[in-house]
Amino acid sequence: MADSTTIRISRDTHARVTRLAAERHETIDETVRSAIRALRQDAMARDLADGLTEEETAWLDADAG
Repeated sequence: MADSTTIRISRDTHARVTRLAAERHETIDETVRSAIRALRQDAMARDLADGLTEEETAWLDADAG
């Protein structure tokens, strides 16, 4: 990791992330990166699960020809 920074987290959170990284056989950075990706994917899934707005439905039903 050529470029890095420091973030403040509780000792408990640090211990949990360290333990999880060890269980996954990866670095803390890789574990945190995976967790962030999973959170983003979860947010996208929630957005996709929401019903379409009237405007979106009208756009999808519009005649393309």
